[in-house]
Amino acid sequence: MRYLIRLSFDGSAFCGWQIQNNAPSIQECLQKVLSTLLNEEVTVTGAGRTDSKVNAINYVAHFDTAAEVRFESEEMRYKLNAILPHGITVHEVSETGKDFHARFDAKKREYTYFLHRNKDPFMDGFSYLYTFPLDREKMNLGAEKLIGTHDFSCFEKIGGGNKTSICTVFSAEWSEYTPSHISLMGYPGNDGDYLMFRISADRFLRNMVRAVVGTLLEIGRGKHEPEWIRDIMDKGNRSDAGESVPGKALFLSGIRYSDIDFF
Repeated sequence: MRYLIRLSFDGSAFCGWQIQNNAPSIQECLQKVLSTLLNEEVTVTGAGRTDSKVNAINYVAHFDTAAEVRFESEEMRYKLNAILPHGITVHEVSETGKDFHARFDAKKREYTYFLHRNKDPFMDGFSYLYTFPLDREKMNLGAEKLIGTHDFSCFEKIGGGNKTSICTVFSAEWSEYTPSHISLMGYPGNDGDYLMFRISADRFLRNMVRAVVGTLLEIGRGKHEPEWIRDIMDKGNRSDAGESVPGKALFLSGIRYSDIDFF
């Protein structure tokens, strides 16, 4: 029997989704708990790797079990949440078709990066403090040049191990937003203090989003013009692009399959 799991996680205590030597991962943690619960060795396949410290909302995974499952889906979800650490929560466990594949069946993935412009004690855990003046219009002009099917090797971590660096980006945009502690509790914030970058694609390379954000921030600071994006993409050298921004402010925020969206 194959099961689909929908979960969210705070990545701050983990090295990412994928199992790594001598570092805790989301995949390893989930597999251990499922193996204990089902009394058999369980392998969990996720929708994709996430970098160290990166978070996810409505992440999708699947696993197979040969055992006769003694729990209803809702009971299994409850038991998983009772055992898993506080940084991981399971929203859904449901039977799915034997041909469903959490990674290969995904048609679109979306990431969101959060940035705040002034010191804010309520944002540090999941947002990047960046105080340099920024031109958001120019950053969006640069982001537009990412859209389409391109070789994104200039944004890929060296040694990423991908067979191809070709990806299709569907959308990429910077926008302002208002955090809940401002809208609900009156924290004194200013217009433009809080920005988010949202990008969607059919696939992402290792470190790609963090490198893209760092590159667009250089454009926003006036170090380069928006056309610089195309120049570094044509050259394909990671050293030509901007520095990677911290992973704590990055969220895998949505996954689309042919028949359902997890957004």
